[in-house]
Amino acid sequence: MIVDPVRPPRPEPSGLPDEPFFSRQERFAVVGSTNDVVRDWLAAGAPEVCLAVADEQSAGRGRSGRSWQAPPGAALLLSLGFRPSWLAPERTWQLAAVVALAMADAAEEVAVLRDRSIRLKWPNDLVVEDGGPADPRAGTLRKLAGVLGETDGLGSADPRAVVGIGIDADWHPADFPAELAPAMTSLAEVSGGRPIDRAFLLDAFTARLEPRILALRGGRFDAGDWVTRQVTTGRDIRLEGLAGEEFVRAVGVDPRSGALVVADPTRPRGERSVVSGEVVHVRLAGSV
Repeated sequence: MIVDPVRPPRPEPSGLPDEPFFSRQERFAVVGSTNDVVRDWLAAGAPEVCLAVADEQSAGRGRSGRSWQAPPGAALLLSLGFRPSWLAPERTWQLAAVVALAMADAAEEVAVLRDRSIRLKWPNDLVVEDGGPADPRAGTLRKLAGVLGETDGLGSADPRAVVGIGIDADWHPADFPAELAPAMTSLAEVSGGRPIDRAFLLDAFTARLEPRILALRGGRFDAGDWVTRQVTTGRDIRLEGLAGEEFVRAVGVDPRSGALVVADPTRPRGERSVVSGEVVHVRLAGSV
């Protein structure tokens, strides 16, 4: 684990028993968006960390206003609420990063997948790469989960952050929407049809999330795992942004800023950083 040298002051021991990690957690059959539920809890004064889980979302959303849809019970849908006064505003992106890493670890365990077979596609997707060296599909990425981070009041006395994640769990390929099937997958599919228990997946996730958040509170971010899991590094990609699209070579990610680093021969060091707010889509060159 790489230790971030910028550390907040450690809180003084209170002498009181440790408080539970979750201040509030609720499960819903159907909600509009778990992110909205948690945002309302924070606005009403709920302390961190709060957790909302839903079997179905009627108005689920992803990054850049895109919708997120899954049949009832097919995906694990949840959002977490934080009050990150203990985290510098420019590092708040690390909350979404550790949520993604905790889910990747949990999903690999529940689906009995090899270590780090679930990769991160900058800035906010969990993906699986198809095929082996002899497979004509090798190199094709299919989306397993998406992460959506939203913030309010960063830099103020009342910062709030909501991180939502939806992961396709016990959703079988025959039931995938036809228009999405070529680009998506699920734990049921990548495990070879193994039944995926969402309650077990949730427990595995929260068990891995707590130590990662406690480490982050102490100034430690697992940059090594975050960097290693990046699937775009070393690949030609197509960036689609508000200013148009460009084809570039991704050379890495910056564990301090969370930016994507791409080759740029016009710059003195031959590279430049791209922040997530500049980008609508990141695709492998040649993909649709």
